[in-house]
Amino acid sequence: MNQDVKEIKNNTLFFDGCDTTKLAATYGTPLYVMSYTDIKNRLQELKQDFTDRYPGARIAYASKAFCTEAMYEILKQEGACIDVVSGGELFAAQKVNFPAEYVEFNGNNKTPAEIDQAVEYGVGRIILDGLQEVALIEEACKKYDKKMNIMIRITPGVAASTHDYIVTGKKDSKFGIPLDEEVFMPIVKSVIDSQYLEFVGLHMHIGSQLFENEAFLEALDVLMDWAKKIKDTYGAVIREVNFGGGFGVTYTDEERKPYRFFLDPLMERLKKRADEMEIECPAAVIEPGRSMVAEAGITLYTIGQIKEIKGLRKYISVDGGMGDNIRVALYQAEYTGVLANKAEETPDEVVTVCGKYCESGDIILHDFKVPHSVEMGDLLATYSTGAYGYSMASNYNNNPIPGVVMVKEGKSDWIVKPQTYEQIMQNNRIPEFL
Repeated sequence: MNQDVKEIKNNTLFFDGCDTTKLAATYGTPLYVMSYTDIKNRLQELKQDFTDRYPGARIAYASKAFCTEAMYEILKQEGACIDVVSGGELFAAQKVNFPAEYVEFNGNNKTPAEIDQAVEYGVGRIILDGLQEVALIEEACKKYDKKMNIMIRITPGVAASTHDYIVTGKKDSKFGIPLDEEVFMPIVKSVIDSQYLEFVGLHMHIGSQLFENEAFLEALDVLMDWAKKIKDTYGAVIREVNFGGGFGVTYTDEERKPYRFFLDPLMERLKKRADEMEIECPAAVIEPGRSMVAEAGITLYTIGQIKEIKGLRKYISVDGGMGDNIRVALYQAEYTGVLANKAEETPDEVVTVCGKYCESGDIILHDFKVPHSVEMGDLLATYSTGAYGYSMASNYNNNPIPGVVMVKEGKSDWIVKPQTYEQIMQNNRIPEFL
């Protein structure tokens, strides 16, 4: 397991060697803070547990969790691949000259413009996820005289144990090609028969924040059943299998499992099924996102108004909220944290930490314990906000999106500067007829 980059010294929270109170004073709040060391350690764990052990195995970081040029630069230096789901994420990869062959383009409704962008750049894989997508990809391939590697995302019909909003593998899902033979097999055949498309393998993703491996294994069996049907029907043999991601992380008291807990049984099952089919074991791909960056991030807030409703609740307001962390309002996500400038004081009072946005659901921490000495100007740090914090941030109430600082062994610098009011308004126009 990773060594925790959080440390408390002299009543103060340090993060990857940096004093968080000094970070707040230097860069302001709200502030996302990302640990380079934690990200690097996760990559090392993945290499040891996966790519170093299994020939042809690849790590394709799920960009949706946290997409910045600096994150892509780290992945590029480490030789990892990336999974992108939009033209914007692909554009960010292009900005840092990310190797095109290491890019996988995913998504359930890729626009014609996005497909055109992906084909022109020459991405390594397009993950087929739409019933009308084949023709769009072929059209772009004709335009640029290219042939694209295609993986087909299945909907395995497996309901993983997690929040409904982050389950993606059940039969009733917007993701993947439905496994009805009259729908699925003609799409497979159209890829196999195309002069512009190269059928590479099958892809699955069953959900996020998972702590058991049974659903992965069940979904893999479904995938391999269809791989056999494809081989028997069309003579096409899959060369790759993408297991997706979804490996659970620690937000409060969850027990995070090492990557090998998921990957060893999956690889054992994959080899067994390949042997039964009398084919070479396909290369395996995973798409970790949250598990690589969630615990690598914290968010720093300055405490403002404190409001006590006698007999009911004490509200502690901070200078951020649902605009920089929508997950609590969106699907009741739970976090924990600490008063970063009073980190050694006993937390003996239960409060609700709320944001500054005009929504009753703008809550950051429910039933959170703080020292009785809490006051305006104190610094709150929330843990495990590296995934789906910055990437889902919004300008609600015309609030700027906070900046992101990366820290490494006591050093710090911007990787994304905070948005200004001018930048929020820069695309506004008043038409002449008003």
